[in-house]
Amino acid sequence: MAEVESFTLDHNQVIAPYVRVITTETGAKGDEITNYDLRFAQPNQAEIPTAAIHTLEHLLAALLRDRLDGIIDVSPFGCRTGFHLIVWGNYSAEQVAIALKETLTKIVEEIQWSDVQGTDAKSCGNYKDHSLFSAKEWAKLVLEQGISVSAFERQPV
Repeated sequence: MAEVESFTLDHNQVIAPYVRVITTETGAKGDEITNYDLRFAQPNQAEIPTAAIHTLEHLLAALLRDRLDGIIDVSPFGCRTGFHLIVWGNYSAEQVAIALKETLTKIVEEIQWSDVQGTDAKSCGNYKDHSLFSAKEWAKLVLEQGISVSAFERQPV
């Protein structure tokens, strides 16, 4: 069985919130993709409620694309402590953290329910399970704590 990098990370040692590069991989034709860990909640101590993480997923998928080129996917961790961000190419953790900080600030200060894409039965597989209020509360919390560019020591942007 292949070893998965995320399962080798000592989740008891990390200090959320942070951005870290999980891996950069090069395909057979030389194309690079990078997978980032956008950690919002301290593992094994807190988790983002399902409705909040679902709404954050929809917002991050749209709003991060305004700040970073080449986004392939933004998807929540099953443990509900954060998100994978997968992009073509490679950004530094600091570049991603700055884009995330700008995005969360916009969510807190500007976003209204009508701005959240994909919240009806046609465009979402679980459209009833959203909470903009909770998403904003988690965005505020992350911003208050500061987004670090290191998983193991506080280096907020």
